[in-house]
This record gives sequence, C-alpha cells and structure tokens, in this order.
Amino acid sequence: MLDIRAILEHLPHRFPFLLVDRVLEIEKGKRIVAIKNVTINEPFFTGHFPHLPVMPGVLQIEALAQAAGILSFQTMGRVSDDRSVYYFVGIDKARFKRPVGPGDQLRLEVTIDRVARSIWKYSGRATVDGQVSAEAELMCTLREIAPADGAAAEAPGPADGAGAA
Repeated sequence: MLDIRAILEHLPHRFPFLLVDRVLEIEKGKRIVAIKNVTINEPFFTGHFPHLPVMPGVLQIEALAQAAGILSFQTMGRVSDDRSVYYFVGIDKARFKRPVGPGDQLRLEVTIDRVARSIWKYSGRATVDGQVSAEAELMCTLREIAPADGAAAEAPGPADGAGAA
C-alpha cells in the first residue's frame, strides 16, 4: 500500500492533475490497484457539466495511466525525477460505460500485459461500486528529458525483462 506521500515520489503530477489518491495493492511487474476519490471540488466539474457534474472519460483513462506509471516506477525500482517523463504512446479499445460523479470512489486496476524495448503495454479498468466506468489498453514509455544540446535519449526497460509477459 502507498499513501499520498509515496505516490508523489512516483509521479510528477500535482494538483489539479494528480488523479491517484492511494494505492491499495501493488505487485511489482504485474498489477496495481489504486483509488481516486472524486469530489465536487474537482476543477473539471466547473464546466463538465455545471447542471450534471460528470468526470470526463479521458481523465478516467489518465487516472489509469497514472496508476500504470506508479506500477512501472515501482517495477523498475525508480522514483520520478526531473530528468525523465512517462508518456502515453497509445490508447486502444477505450470504452466508457458508466458516468462518474462527485462522491464516487474510482477504483483503478491496471495489469502489465508486456514490455518490449521501452514500451510498456497495460490493460486498465476503472470501476465504481463494482461497475465498470472505463476500460482501455494503454501503452506508455519512459523518456529521458533532453539535455541542453536537445538530443533525447530513451530510458532502458526493466532490468532482466522484469514485468515482461
């Protein structure tokens, strides 16, 4: 289990874009279960929609990606730093099945499907009270931030194939 202080060590995101509040379970190289407590104070509810607040589906996918990032950093034995960034490189089969609103607790379940080179592929599912709200296949990569000369470098994948299916 990881509390918010540990989450902040593994993600560069901060308010208002930090979408993981707690990690309930983590198996390095395999899976993570995390939660996002959705409150009426979320900035996106101001305009989405004032008469019927609904968490945008793309932010549910982003919450899944943030959980995936924590899992990957834990698997690699790294913490987030100013020298690297974890990027989306693809989203497939995204489906939105249930609205998420104020007072809901979004349960984020992400499994590593495979790691090839520096591309990590995951299956993610977000649920509220046992009902699926969003699901998708996610692909991400860790990239080193360009040094002063502008050349970008790829970060290596997990050592010895850890997390590879």
